[in-house]
Amino acid sequence: MSLLKELLEKNGVILPDDMVAKLEKYQEMLMDWNTRMDLTSVKDGDMASRHFVDSLLPMREKGIVPSEGRLIDVGTGAGFPGMPLAIANPELQVTLLDAQEKRCNFLRAVKEELKLDNVVILHGRAEDAGRDSKLREKFDCATARAVAALNVLSEYLLPFVKVGGKMLCWKGPGAVEEVPNAKSAIAQLGGGNIKTMPMACENEHHVLVSADKKEKTLPQFPRKNGVPSKRPLK
Repeated sequence: MSLLKELLEKNGVILPDDMVAKLEKYQEMLMDWNTRMDLTSVKDGDMASRHFVDSLLPMREKGIVPSEGRLIDVGTGAGFPGMPLAIANPELQVTLLDAQEKRCNFLRAVKEELKLDNVVILHGRAEDAGRDSKLREKFDCATARAVAALNVLSEYLLPFVKVGGKMLCWKGPGAVEEVPNAKSAIAQLGGGNIKTMPMACENEHHVLVSADKKEKTLPQFPRKNGVPSKRPLK
């Protein structure tokens, strides 16, 4: 049994061998490309747990991550959590959005190598993409992993989510303290019903924060590039 498969199963994520093989090829490509460009600071020996298992931990419980429909991963970086979720859920249409072209080039190479027909890669900023009528409120789920404070992240994610959908944020253990400060921002963006779920993998302790999309996001959101981070909603 491979290290990745062993770690996944140890943490309650059971996947067929062909999916694990794709995840392993993805990891191999990430390690190779990372020697030529800065895609991740995580050391090779820690990638399996800190990137791949961490991205898939919410799949331990049904209904948290949709298995079909449309998902957008905002500020995806080297593809986490969106690419592993796409590999593990072939009926889920996954859009990977990142502002750096070099990261998008890497993701395109992974998509082509693994023949992932359910993956779309977009180069752009969340503030611009969130105002695009082809993307705005078109997704069942919007995800992000360690991108920004929760009140800022909400302005990046919720404009993409259709009413009845949700946002999912992979956060550090301090996320629980961010929730009270983010409640007003989430409400202003049409969200509510905020939940936190602890996730532990090896020595890593993270928190998954979710919020449901209750109402349409007002047209003034997201604000212009850079504004959400400089002047977070209160």
